[in-house]
Amino acid sequence: MNYDACVRTVEPYVPGEQPNQPGMIKLNTNECPYPPAPSVAEAIRQMDMDKLRLYPDPEAKELTGALADYYHVKKEQVFVGVGSDDVLSMAFLTFFNSGRPILFPDITYSFYDVWANLYRIPFERPKLDENFRIVKEDYKKENGGIVIPNPNAPTGILEGVDTFEEIVKANPDSIVIIDEAYIDFGGESCLPLIEKYENVLVVQTFSKSRAMAGMRIGFAIGNEKLIRYLNDVKFSFNSYTMNQTALAAGVKSIEEDAYFKESVAKVIRTREAAKLRLRELGFTFPDSYSNFIFATHREKKASDLFEQLKTRNIYVRYFDAERICNYLRISIGTDEEMEAVFRALQEILQ
Repeated sequence: MNYDACVRTVEPYVPGEQPNQPGMIKLNTNECPYPPAPSVAEAIRQMDMDKLRLYPDPEAKELTGALADYYHVKKEQVFVGVGSDDVLSMAFLTFFNSGRPILFPDITYSFYDVWANLYRIPFERPKLDENFRIVKEDYKKENGGIVIPNPNAPTGILEGVDTFEEIVKANPDSIVIIDEAYIDFGGESCLPLIEKYENVLVVQTFSKSRAMAGMRIGFAIGNEKLIRYLNDVKFSFNSYTMNQTALAAGVKSIEEDAYFKESVAKVIRTREAAKLRLRELGFTFPDSYSNFIFATHREKKASDLFEQLKTRNIYVRYFDAERICNYLRISIGTDEEMEAVFRALQEILQ
């Protein structure tokens, strides 16, 4: 029986390696180098095991309420999912159905084209300029929707809110998704735009700045109509996306705001110090407002550096792709981890 013609085939997203080596330094998936807030651990320890036999609240009211309070919006303006990947995927499925191509940059989060292909959504990828910046005029043409990260991945470049407002205003009949996975590391959020425009959806995650990549919590904030549309699709797909443990831990993370801000500040300080050290070693890079640096060396090929770092049990991210094949994306670790990276690079570059 030949059933291949009935199969939905797609080229999957490939995440960074997930090695489990003793003594390794893992700086390839932009995870936070510090643990979640202490109250998160306490919430997990105190979980009522009897609750695990029960389905979780499908509306995740406690978590959406906590997020609404934190960001000063209505709980009806908040949607949650299993990491921002789940939220973004649901948004693609919900909002990008016009038959017109959606738009996202040629250098960006590499899951976008995977979802577009999976859901049979046509797409175009306007090129970033020679400095890896958004060309906003490229997003002022007929389209079926727009999605752009800010700061962008893997470059770490932050665009101003005014740039996004101009794009949003130029596309009143399209949904504009602003993916703010890294916004807490020094950027200004586009959340104020949701009060001015009905076609904006801002997506964030607990995986980076809140140190909860293993818990899988993401959320979107938009006007109530957009959130209703998202929930309709979600409840047609899987009513119980968030598990009991993630719901409890997520609420505690939001409540412990001082710890969150201190942890983010430590990452920013280490990132700024790392920029100085990398420049001294002969690297150049776009100015990063994320928890990683996207660096290229003036003499040494990125692929060689990538392999030689791996031999020293140091993992960074290398993309063998057009325009960025001579760059490494180096996640920001602890000060001690970064010192080990710099020592290794000094040895390699001698």
